[in-house]
Amino acid sequence: MGGEYFIERRLSSDFQTTVVRVKEALAREGFGVLTEIDLKAKLKEKLGVDFKDYVILGACHPPSAYKAVCAEESIGVLLPCNVVVHAVEGGSVVKAVRPTASLGIVKNPTLEPLGREVEAMLTRVVQSL
Repeated sequence: MGGEYFIERRLSSDFQTTVVRVKEALAREGFGVLTEIDLKAKLKEKLGVDFKDYVILGACHPPSAYKAVCAEESIGVLLPCNVVVHAVEGGSVVKAVRPTASLGIVKNPTLEPLGREVEAMLTRVVQSL
């Protein structure tokens, strides 16, 4: 399940449990989490608004990132791969970027196989939850 630019899965597990499971699944596929943005906390801090539990994880697969930067120096503007976890009634939702969609805007054919490879890894992450 998902959209044109993301892979998605709804889970019955609570938000905090899902965040831990996502990090573990990313690690199994060789990804590290470079950034973790607690959007709920930031929106409260900066705007004073209440928002649902929502975290953005910046996931990096170092060998793939290296290949991408070697093939297209400016590709760093599209890295890392974002994975979102947010709360919904009765559980949580996980969404991961589709690298084929984001890398597709670059129009560098050498990146196409790499995008498919990373997308397959992120799909396995989401499906394993």
